[in-house]
Amino acid sequence: MPTILLVRGWRLFFYSNERNEPPHVHAQKGGAECKMWLLRDTYDVAEAWSHGLSPGLRRELRRIIFDHFDLIMDEWNRHHGGHHHAGH
Repeated sequence: MPTILLVRGWRLFFYSNERNEPPHVHAQKGGAECKMWLLRDTYDVAEAWSHGLSPGLRRELRRIIFDHFDLIMDEWNRHHGGHHHAGH
């Protein structure tokens, strides 16, 4: 599970066995953890699931993902060989 970014206490990472899913990133900070879909077509983020994610932490994480969106997408493509499902 390679770490992509360490920012403001957040660790953003991928799981190696999820290459057949649409692009997404996992994030963890303290007891909070979530999975966020990366919506390339609309340059947006959608929450797949979360545990312990307060509204403030959610806003902070969304800002971090938007600030590094291209880097995260580049790392997704590099790590997963560009594989993804159409439509996401």
